[in-house]
Amino acid sequence: MEILLYLVGIVFMLIGLGLSIGLHEVGHLVPAKLFGVRVGQYMIGFGPRLWSKRIGETEYGFKALPVGGFISMSGMYPASDGKPVRGLFASLVQDARSANDETIADGAEDRVFYRLPVWKRIIVMLGGPVMNLILAVVIFTVLASGIGLQQGTTTIAGVTECVLPAGTTQTECAAGDLASPAAEAGVLPGDVLVSIDDQQVADFADATQIVQASPGKTLDMVVSRDGEDVHLSITPITAERTLTDAGGQPRLDEDGEQIVADVGYVGMSAQMGFVPQPIGTGVELAGQNVARVGELIVQLPVKLWDVGVSLFTGTERDPDGPLSVVGVGRLAGEVAATDAPILNRFVVLLSLLGSLNIALFVFNLIPLLPLDGGHVVVALWDGIRRAWAKLFRRPPPAPVDATRLVPLTVVVAVVLIAMGALLMIADVVNPVNLFQ
Repeated sequence: MEILLYLVGIVFMLIGLGLSIGLHEVGHLVPAKLFGVRVGQYMIGFGPRLWSKRIGETEYGFKALPVGGFISMSGMYPASDGKPVRGLFASLVQDARSANDETIADGAEDRVFYRLPVWKRIIVMLGGPVMNLILAVVIFTVLASGIGLQQGTTTIAGVTECVLPAGTTQTECAAGDLASPAAEAGVLPGDVLVSIDDQQVADFADATQIVQASPGKTLDMVVSRDGEDVHLSITPITAERTLTDAGGQPRLDEDGEQIVADVGYVGMSAQMGFVPQPIGTGVELAGQNVARVGELIVQLPVKLWDVGVSLFTGTERDPDGPLSVVGVGRLAGEVAATDAPILNRFVVLLSLLGSLNIALFVFNLIPLLPLDGGHVVVALWDGIRRAWAKLFRRPPPAPVDATRLVPLTVVVAVVLIAMGALLMIADVVNPVNLFQ
């Protein structure tokens, strides 16, 4: 059964990745067609063709390697002038020009990408990454506002009979130990918090905030018990405790150490549950993920070096480091096979898919060809040259010939392939383990 669940997790992520890639290319396809550009192909994957069907002028299909996708737009660059190309990389440039010329169909010379106004070219190229961002926001909104974030609810899970020192290994009360305020007040497991100190509590974090701010103060606490409201008086004592967030996790300082402080304490704990959040929480979660992925990309050379070191030394991988498709699939399989409620596993899988779309969004914005960000830079440079010529009343310059950047594009492509190969090997030989 565990193996079957593991495979279910992998299949879930493969389907999610395929949809993410497909929608990314739709983000390019739709504006390109709206702006009149001829699109010859819409393909999911690379390598040998598995299946395709031509609808109108566009061939839609799937290829063998599900690690990306593309659309083939007519005339990404100006048609070649037939003059021989000189230089060390002349053959590469010439091949790129020939391939570009083949996309320009007879009678459709005006339906080419490079003739579009700069703003339209930018919309076409940003359409793919923005589609991934939109998909991520939808996923995180479903998670946060539809299902809810896991945190302490208003239902009491347990009451501590006595006050134990912070960090102690003692698990049972001994003679002479001070009774906890919650036990003295008569709080029982299963009670549902309604209000504390005349303040309504929506979750356990609200209750914790009131209690911690009120050491030594007698508070009126209302709980719902067996369908009736019960009024209790409770007086928090001052105790050294580890501060926690809304999810019940310890809060950390800048050095990653748990924050400990003298605060009000009563000795009760909450049942954990999925608490729906305001509708804008999904956007906030997506923004937080964008920031984390951006930091990862800035540190990517160092992170890749660490992956290489761990691959050859067998040391533990950084759980916050980069992963390949193989690594993401393995994590999805492990999540699906864990001994946890189905909803909890589904939430983690959906969160992984949302984070994957954020990674696709941020990574494709890197301003290097052949990534979408590189094409945006080319369009912007073309616009700057045209604006400069117009400012000084000069004839419009010829469109930017990005085929001259093919050598740099090849270098970037080789680096990306090498990076992908390194991560895939590491994810097989020394994978990230989140469930030790």
